[in-house]
Amino acid sequence: MSDSNWWFFDLTLVIVVTGFVTFGLFTAVSGPIRILMGLPLLLFLPGYAFVSVLYPDAPETEYQAFDDESPGSERSVLNNGGLQPIERFALSVVASLAIVPAVTLGSTVTPWGITLLPILAGTALVTIALSLLGIVQRYRCPVERRFTPSISDSTLLFSSTGDSFGRSDPSVRPYNIMFLVALLVLVAIAGFAVANPPEHDSYTEFYLETEEVDGDTEYVYNESLSTGESNSVTAYIANEEQEERSYTTVVAIQDVSYGNDSATVNGQEVLTSESVTVSDGETHEQTLEFEPTSIGENHRLVLFLYEGEAPDDPDEESAYRTITLPVTLS
Repeated sequence: MSDSNWWFFDLTLVIVVTGFVTFGLFTAVSGPIRILMGLPLLLFLPGYAFVSVLYPDAPETEYQAFDDESPGSERSVLNNGGLQPIERFALSVVASLAIVPAVTLGSTVTPWGITLLPILAGTALVTIALSLLGIVQRYRCPVERRFTPSISDSTLLFSSTGDSFGRSDPSVRPYNIMFLVALLVLVAIAGFAVANPPEHDSYTEFYLETEEVDGDTEYVYNESLSTGESNSVTAYIANEEQEERSYTTVVAIQDVSYGNDSATVNGQEVLTSESVTVSDGETHEQTLEFEPTSIGENHRLVLFLYEGEAPDDPDEESAYRTITLPVTLS
């Protein structure tokens, strides 16, 4: 890999691994394998591509002293060229920790919100785009200055020709160990986050289609029903339970009396019911037709929504969702 003809190998590998990981995470892969696949895309690949765009050149072997007037000084010296392997690795991790949250923030403006699809797809697209730009940046560098990945000249924690300040000392230094420990903690935290994603609130929306509202509108629904004739009401069931659910909607007319800010049900007539299965994330529209037999003002139309089958005597306490509409029967 030290051959200068392979200067694009690492970024090409980043593109291939990103595509493989993205495809794997969109499939049914789960458990520890899913965690191991997701960690590189979260902690390293986007940042490595970004750092490659900023630093396409190789590190210089010559160092410039802080104090040129003090030759032979024991003071630290400065590398004024590209990044050393430890520096490139550390910046890649830090940059990834900035890029992935930025992509997550951007997913809030998408129709899907903060979900796996926009975050994973966005991170993959950003990584691939930065990798391609990094290849262009390296190509524009002089051949002798292009960064080429190598596994023979250095290791992660120290250089075989000297430390990160240019001094000839191949020993592992305390800050190297601190960096490694911090990296292991970061990987453990990220692995826990991937293995235990936050649980989203599960719920079902149950609502009616209403009429257009203007300044003269008194009721947003048809409050006057005809006894002995066919009437209808359009209800919507929006399933956000994170899984497919079966529902039963029951339409009833209740004879009620009001007093002290409460309503007492004197009688109830079940008019119709309808069962339906709704996929997760889908909204089902159902038109319920019924024919009331009662007459009077102190009535209300009640729609009970049940998960699964409905009981013979539905009420608000047993129903999953309830819609109550005061009506006049004539």
